[in-house]
Order: sequence, then C-alpha cells, then structure tokens
Amino acid sequence: MATKALGRQMVVEFYDCDKDRMDDLRGVEQDMMDAAIASGATIVEKVFHRFSPWGVSGVVVIAESHLAIHTWPEYGYAAVDLFTCGDEVDPMKGFELLKERFGSKNMSVMEMKRGLFADPAGRGYKPSQDQEYDFHSYNGNRTVVA
Repeated sequence: MATKALGRQMVVEFYDCDKDRMDDLRGVEQDMMDAAIASGATIVEKVFHRFSPWGVSGVVVIAESHLAIHTWPEYGYAAVDLFTCGDEVDPMKGFELLKERFGSKNMSVMEMKRGLFADPAGRGYKPSQDQEYDFHSYNGNRTVVA
C-alpha cells in the first residue's frame, strides 16, 4: 500500500556559525526570507526579534507552512525548523543556503515526514472534498536521521 505525507520537516542545528551573523537581526531575517524563496515557497508573513544582549528569533510564514529560527551568537549556534507541505517546495534548498550564509562548519539534521497516511489509490496531496484518507491504518515511522 502506498503512503503519502502532507509535509516534510527538517529540524536543523547549525554549529560553529559566524557569531556576528547570528546576532544580525536584518541579516538573519534576509537569510531566512532567501531560504524560503530558494525552497520555492510562497511567503505570507515574517516576524523577527533581536534579544538583549544578543540573539535573534524569527519565523517566516509560508503558504506551505513555516521556517523558524533562534540564534545563540555567543555559541555560534542556530536552531532552525524548515517545515513545508506539498510536493513543490524543497526545504533542502533552504537548508543549503542557510548553511552557506551562516558559515556553519558542523550541523545536525533530522528530517521527518509529517501527516503520513495510506494512499492506496495514489490520489496525492490535495484530495477533492469528497475523498477521505485513512490516517490510522499507517503505523510505520518514516523518520530519517542524518
């Protein structure tokens, strides 16, 4: 039986990043916006905040879900969540862009398929309103840890 996922989520830890970049509100905001664009996402809204004495948090809401970040400049570290839905957006492209922009030397990535369901008829991501899916008949865990 075929299975489908509603979304794809990459939980990323960037280590050994450029400390100045991790504390640059406008730079981090632009990097996250560029990551959304590189992924092929449709940007809806953005909110970013710089903390005192340091650190940036923010989210880019996309039509396909969200990209979120929190930085710890004092450690050269950023925690990033790239969550996309559908088949048209590729969060890996956003990941690659952020890795380069942040100058990360080490990273940890966990990728998860979200909203797994049985799809015996191959109907795909966007069903018509009269179609139903069986989310409970699929019990497998498709998490990939890199």
